[in-house]
Amino acid sequence: MMDWSDRHCRYLWRLITKHSVVYSEMVTTAALLHGSQHERHLGYNDVEHPIALQLGGSSPEDLAHCAKLAEDWDYDEVNLNCGCPSDRVQEGKIGAILMAEPALVADCIKAMQDACSIDVTIKHRIGIDDMEDYADMCRFVEAVAATGCKTFIVHARKAWLQGLSPKENREVPPLRYPLVHQLKQEYPELEIIINGGLKNLDDCEQQLQEVDGVMVGREAYSNPYLLAEVDQRIYGDDHAIPDRMSVYQHYLEYCRAQHSQGQKLHFMSRHVLGLFQGQPGARQFRRHISENIHKTGAGMNVLEDAAGFIR
Repeated sequence: MMDWSDRHCRYLWRLITKHSVVYSEMVTTAALLHGSQHERHLGYNDVEHPIALQLGGSSPEDLAHCAKLAEDWDYDEVNLNCGCPSDRVQEGKIGAILMAEPALVADCIKAMQDACSIDVTIKHRIGIDDMEDYADMCRFVEAVAATGCKTFIVHARKAWLQGLSPKENREVPPLRYPLVHQLKQEYPELEIIINGGLKNLDDCEQQLQEVDGVMVGREAYSNPYLLAEVDQRIYGDDHAIPDRMSVYQHYLEYCRAQHSQGQKLHFMSRHVLGLFQGQPGARQFRRHISENIHKTGAGMNVLEDAAGFIR
């Protein structure tokens, strides 16, 4: 979710669901240790709790330093990404390529645990390239679990680092949910959270019969109102379900306040384009924002006028 699940996107999600854990976009250790924009990479709105910081890196020392930063910034969890197949992270030995080095990953997780007191978790694939699917995934999980790590978020697809683009790696390798289910059955002491290809709450509830949790990524971005009934159906909260227009109006208030502090509107407006997916007028709503928000002098009126297209 690099470049997608920023603080503005997470604020929109939190308007829809109070209880779901929200994850940051992956932030590299280099960006935190050698950059000067900590507020940009680590800042969030207080309403986002519970919130996890996802890190990309492969140096135990650097990851330990960044895990301590996560704790200092009051994150509820810090997560190591071992699942991203992007070319730009492979070059830095970040993401899915780390599945080939379980001992190194275990060292990274242990260093992070020693540096902070918040939960340290991991996200990974079922395998990469020519790894044996289930056996090698178990070897990876066992090495990491030996550190005391309890929570494994498993994207139920292989990542083919040679031959497939990052986009193809999100769609082409087949989803193999039964392998993740088997992992939970054989390691019941671990918290196993499944990820990949889940597009509605019915499917999520079905998965929860087999595993401990569900992570939804790009579907929650393209269709954020998917989350509207999560609190009721998954967490047992009986608060009123927010309607789409109410969510939009509250998000406009947020955009107005952020814009007055110098935030660019197009950085915030892009996250709301899918809010009315499937509703009458949704296409005109998206088109109005997309065609006008970048124009010179564009202001809040673009977002306010867009609401008029929803019938």
